[in-house]
Amino acid sequence: MIAAVLLAAALQANPAPLQKKSFVYKESGGVKIELDVHRDDSAGTRPVLVWIHGGALIMGSRAQVPRDLLELCRAENVALVSIDYRLAPQAKVPEIIEDVQAAFRWIREKGPEAARLDPKKLVVSGGSAGGYLTLMTGFCVEPRPAALVAYWGYGDVDGDWYTKPSEFYRTSKPILERDPTYQALAPETVTAPADKAQAEARSKFYLYLRQNGLWTREITGLEPGPKLDRYCPVRNVTPAYPPVILIHGTDDTDVPYDRSSNMAKELEKHKVPHELVTVPGAGHGLSGGDKKLVADATAKARAFIQEKLK
Repeated sequence: MIAAVLLAAALQANPAPLQKKSFVYKESGGVKIELDVHRDDSAGTRPVLVWIHGGALIMGSRAQVPRDLLELCRAENVALVSIDYRLAPQAKVPEIIEDVQAAFRWIREKGPEAARLDPKKLVVSGGSAGGYLTLMTGFCVEPRPAALVAYWGYGDVDGDWYTKPSEFYRTSKPILERDPTYQALAPETVTAPADKAQAEARSKFYLYLRQNGLWTREITGLEPGPKLDRYCPVRNVTPAYPPVILIHGTDDTDVPYDRSSNMAKELEKHKVPHELVTVPGAGHGLSGGDKKLVADATAKARAFIQEKLK
């Protein structure tokens, strides 16, 4: 009896490692779109933390999961689901949002049996463009998530920061020419760069768009204006919007800090529970920020996730 109690205590103190299993949640035009479920191999159902990767909707993949969130899920017996989506410019924002919605349908309808997930306890998190998609799930996914964590994200896709040439990228990087930039992109629709060369080509493509204020047109397929309202979380906040924590550095030269502060003002207007965690002097991804302040911001996000999944 004592041995059994000691064993149970030891297992609780040292949770089982997470196992990864991949699932195809959607097929479109011959492209298989996948998600990864990271969880222990026990028989119990698990609350869900969804991670949505960043990369300006042009780069990145579901493999890019923050280690601290994986560790949090291991310690708290939570399943982490990291999703892919079709990347721009071959896919536009409307199609990318459709992919995200399809991923949440899979989690809700097939996840309980296929991966022993509990979709009634679900928090969404993401960084940069993944933070934008996280904020989108606050009103484009039903039932709505229990809470959202947006790391250095944004609530609009048509602000001046995206529709006008970026002075930062025009002065800090060599000016790119249009034809070689576009010609380097493979034409196929993908959910991740095929190789290192394509990862570099996509990075340069993003840089070119920012240098010329073309991101909105190329990535959404629409001109700035009312048609984009449905793809801007900051214009779709209501009292039914989920609780949110926003984390952003004040010196972010990629996604301006006011993208999060403006979102916080809109949440306040509709009395949605939220917190804006500001890291003074930090850049994109909180780079260059004071280590203690960065650690404190990360800890706040973890505590928020723990609270909302209980």
